[in-house]
Amino acid sequence: MAHHTVRQGYLDLVDRLNRHPQGAPPSELLYRILEMLFSEREAALVAELPLRPFTAETAARSWKIPVDEARLALDELAGRGILVDIVRGDDTSYVLPPPMAGFFEFSMMRVRNDIDQKLLAELFFEYLNVEEHFIRDLFTRGDTQLGRVFVSEDALPSDGGLEVLDYERASEVARSAVAIGVGLCYCRHKMEHLGRACDAPMTICLTFNTTAASLTRHGVVRAIDAAECLDLLQEARDRGLVQFGENVQNRVNFVCNCCGCCCEALIAARRFGHLHPVHTTNYLPHPDPERCTGCGKCVAACPVEAMSLVSANDPAKPKRKTSRLDLDLCLGCGVCVPACPEGGIRLEERGRRVITPLSSVHRTVRMAAERGTLHHLIFDDRGRVSHRVLAAVLGAILKLPPVTRAMAQGQLGSRYLDRLLSFEVH
Repeated sequence: MAHHTVRQGYLDLVDRLNRHPQGAPPSELLYRILEMLFSEREAALVAELPLRPFTAETAARSWKIPVDEARLALDELAGRGILVDIVRGDDTSYVLPPPMAGFFEFSMMRVRNDIDQKLLAELFFEYLNVEEHFIRDLFTRGDTQLGRVFVSEDALPSDGGLEVLDYERASEVARSAVAIGVGLCYCRHKMEHLGRACDAPMTICLTFNTTAASLTRHGVVRAIDAAECLDLLQEARDRGLVQFGENVQNRVNFVCNCCGCCCEALIAARRFGHLHPVHTTNYLPHPDPERCTGCGKCVAACPVEAMSLVSANDPAKPKRKTSRLDLDLCLGCGVCVPACPEGGIRLEERGRRVITPLSSVHRTVRMAAERGTLHHLIFDDRGRVSHRVLAAVLGAILKLPPVTRAMAQGQLGSRYLDRLLSFEVH
C-alpha cells in the first residue's frame, strides 16, 4: 500500500461505496466521517473488497497477504460494525453493507468510547441533514427505494375488512426472524448529541436475521427474543411511531421505529414527498367528515404533514375546521387512526397495490438497474481484467436510451441475473 497517498485510501473507498446502488456522494464531510471510522490502511483494504459476500481467502488474494492475517483484519472490522460477518456452520463470509442502512447507523447503535460520537453525530448531521446530497441521492433516485412503511397494526379495522399480507406486518417479521437484536436508534442518538432529540424511546432500533446475528455476535446490539421484540413494536405503536423497514418481503434485516423529528427517512419524506422517497403501505386513511370535530390530533400525529385542518365550509359554523389528507404525501402508516378521539378515521385499500421486492437480491438488482450500477454487481471481481472490460461494456449499455437499453438488458435474462447474484446484498 506504499503507493497510496495519505488520502488515496479514502478516495478509493468512496469510489468503492459508489459502485453499490446505495452510494455516498463525495464530500469533505464524507471524508471526515470515513477518517473517524476507518484508518487510512483499512480504507485502502476495504476499497478492494467485492460488493458480494466474500471469504477471508478472497480478501487475502486481493490484499496479497496470508489468509490468517486477512481473517484477523476482517474480524476486527466486523467487531466495529463495519462489515457484517455471515456464519454458516464452519464457514464464514463477509459483506460490506452500504452506509445506510449500514455502517453509518451501526456506528451509533451503542455507546462507544473508541471514537468521539459527539463529533461523529455532528458530521452525520451536516452531511445528511444540511448538505443534503446524500439523503436526496439515497431516497429519490430510481423507482425502487431502500425502505418501506409497515402498516400500524393498531389501525387495522376490527371487522377484518382489509386484506393485509404477512409481510406487511412488522409483528410477522419478528415472529419469523431467526435472530433479533435491539440497539440505540441511530437517528435519536445522533440528535441527542446535538441537543435536539425528542422523548421517543431510544433503545428501540430493531435488526433481524443475518444483520442481527452479526451485530449481536459483536456486541453492537443486544440479542432479544420474539416476545420482547413484539413488546417493543407495541410500545412504538403506543407512542405513535412509524414502523419503517427494509423494502423486501422475505428476511427483513431492519425495522426502525421512527419519529418525524429525528428520523432520516421521515425527514426525507417531508422534504421530497413528491418524489416518493419511501415505499408506502397499500392503505390510506379516510377521515369521516361527519365525525370530525376539527380537534387537530390527527394532524399532530402525522409525521410527514400529510394531514391538515381546513375550513369545513359549514355556513352554520363558519369557524368549524375539518381534516384533509394529501394523498400524494401520505405514507399509509395509519398512526392517525388511533389518534382520532372520535374514531373518525378508517384505513381503506389504496387501490393499486405497491410492489415490494421479494428479497434483498431482487431489490438491489432493481435499484442497480435503475441507477446505472448494475454492471458493478454482475462483474464484481475488479482484480480480473476480463471483468473490468465486461463491466465497461455493460456500463455503456446502461447509458443507452431507455428503449434500446431495455432491449439490451432483456438479453441478459432474469435467470442469468438470479444465478449471478444468488446472494444476500445488505
